Amino acid sequence: MARHIDILEHPQTAIEVATATLAEGLPIGLPTETVYGLAADATNPAAITRIYETKGRPRFNPLICHMSDLAMAERYAVFDPISRKLAEAFWPGPLTLVLPLKPDSGIHPLATAGLDTVGIRVPRGFAGELIRAFDRPLAAPSANTSGKISATSADHVSDDLGERITLILDAGASVVGVESTIVKIENGEMRLLRPGGLAASEIERVAGKALKRRKKASAAIEAPGMRASHYAPGAAVRLDATKVLANEALIRFGRPDIPGIENAVAVLDLSTSGDLSEAAANLFDFMKRADATGAATIAFSHIPDEGLGEAINDRLRRAAAPRD
Repeated sequence: MARHIDILEHPQTAIEVATATLAEGLPIGLPTETVYGLAADATNPAAITRIYETKGRPRFNPLICHMSDLAMAERYAVFDPISRKLAEAFWPGPLTLVLPLKPDSGIHPLATAGLDTVGIRVPRGFAGELIRAFDRPLAAPSANTSGKISATSADHVSDDLGERITLILDAGASVVGVESTIVKIENGEMRLLRPGGLAASEIERVAGKALKRRKKASAAIEAPGMRASHYAPGAAVRLDATKVLANEALIRFGRPDIPGIENAVAVLDLSTSGDLSEAAANLFDFMKRADATGAATIAFSHIPDEGLGEAINDRLRRAAAPRD
């Protein structure tokens, strides 16, 4: 089983052991404010290959590369004026920018799935400190088996990948609880590739222009989290439930009164007060809890498609999609 280190109790030990493990080309379980990541050296092809193998992830699906700060990101990618403005406003934080790679950047093509662009994020807190100490970008998809529910605690990582990796750093529960928002600037226009932990309205406010959303699914995968089926539990997922059916677990938002609730295998409340930030932070953990009940289906009550609700509903639609 993987070794666990509590970074709150042993921050220096965590840095030393983690940098040594990364230098060996081995992936680690890394806490960030969004979700836990499976992190490895983005310049080392053997390390990146181990990420794909550990997750069972298709190699056409690019990885986000995490940097310590904007200055480090500028060593690897080219920033247009809008991207720079967004980076200065929201980094460190739950925003990923898809940017053109600099020639001979050093980021291996395995991390970018051979694209001439790279998704870059600067995480808050310990992850940024570790990257600064390692002085190389870390490719870090979510620390879970590909297509399954993302990990928001060290225990989630251990339960899923603990037999396949050697080190898990523990910082408690992820604060944001859903992955980063992914944005790409093309010809002066902002495209939303994946809604996430930073609300689209905040990005639009800073940029002074609207985010363009995809009108329909595209076969091209430009960033993580764009596959139709993703974030899936073992149980089936049913959305906008107005009643509870046989052998279902119910996950509610705002504590609505739903007929048949007395028959639910389990009832979990993402946020009794209707707080979308609280709901996002609880989403993946509650999905795992509901799945553990053995229910055939997890039913979700309606969640508003606004603010962080856009990211929550994106994850739920993919969890409910036909499985790959």
